[in-house]
Amino acid sequence: MLIMRAIFISYAVFAALVLAPADLQAGGDIEAITRPSKDPTLSFVRAGRIAEVLVKKGDVVQAGQVLVRQDDEAEQVQLEQLQAQAEDTTRIAAAQADLDQKKVDLKKYEEAKTKGVATDLEVEHAKLDVTIAQLSLRLAQFQHEQDKRKHTEAKIQVERMKLASPIAGKIEEMFVQPGESVEALEDVVQIVKIDPLWIDVPVPLGKAQGLKKGQVAAIEFIGSSSPSPKGRVVHIATVADAASNTLTVRVEAANAKGRPAGEHVRVRFADSAETASSQTTNTEPANISHLREEQGVINGQTAK
Repeated sequence: MLIMRAIFISYAVFAALVLAPADLQAGGDIEAITRPSKDPTLSFVRAGRIAEVLVKKGDVVQAGQVLVRQDDEAEQVQLEQLQAQAEDTTRIAAAQADLDQKKVDLKKYEEAKTKGVATDLEVEHAKLDVTIAQLSLRLAQFQHEQDKRKHTEAKIQVERMKLASPIAGKIEEMFVQPGESVEALEDVVQIVKIDPLWIDVPVPLGKAQGLKKGQVAAIEFIGSSSPSPKGRVVHIATVADAASNTLTVRVEAANAKGRPAGEHVRVRFADSAETASSQTTNTEPANISHLREEQGVINGQTAK
């Protein structure tokens, strides 16, 4: 039992020394890998046949640019029919005319009743006809509104048969060709944005707690002699990795030269002492004096 415990302790010490994170071995430099700041993979929400692919792998695209289109011939015919129904007001006009006629009839019956040539029952029937005509007009208006909603829904469905780029970037992967059939939510095209780049840095927990959003970080591309760019902290995770005792800190770096994502880099954050030195020190003497008074120290001697 003691031998097993000794072996376990020896392995733990070995892991701590040999398998220590690269950042602890490099004097504060932390190794990480760059990644695109955006890399959406687009899919259609409905199954269908690919009618047209408007871009190819490697093309630069703009936000809103149509990339791929499904066959929508049948849907376009249905859309035209629904548009015609949505624009047709014949039923409303007919219902309105019928209501106007029923109101005229009611007025005549009421006048006839005053002359004694129409009964109360005939007047009540005329009033009921007016009420029914009013309801018919409201129903025609409601159906017209429903027709307009159906037309709008059909337009949305047709628009969803086109894939437009949500970002400005570059086509990284194209998974389909014209004539192929795709299922709903099947990968169709991947777009990446590499300016700026993102770097998710596994920072030791003790050091990460001193970092702030917006803080500058130095970035060195491993194996490259080009000048090291500066990045800034854009996100600090709120949940640490218990296994490695690190906290993921996201650094954003400009990439106007178009370096590829996926490169190994070293990231260095300013030490806490350097950060403190950059802040104003006007209140430091007062803080020290206050601390000495709290400790009962006056002119370097302990108060009796």
